[in-house]
Amino acid sequence: MDVDDERIFGAPPRRSAAHEVGQNLDDLSLHQIEERIALLQAEIIRLEEARDAKQASRGAAAAFFKI
Repeated sequence: MDVDDERIFGAPPRRSAAHEVGQNLDDLSLHQIEERIALLQAEIIRLEEARDAKQASRGAAAAFFKI
C-alpha cells in the first residue's frame, strides 16, 4: 500500500497477537487454550535458544579478549 492509499483508506489494520499475557481466558474453548499453550511453549524454546546463542557469543568474545 503506498502513501496515497493510506491517506485515503487509512493504515492497514494491525494483526493482533495470538495471545496476550494476562488476557481473560474465560471465553476460550479447550482447543483454543491448548493451541495457546503450544504457541507459548514454542516461544519459550525460541527464547531459550536466543539466550543460549547470546551466552555462547559473549563467552567466545570474553575468551578472545582475555589477557
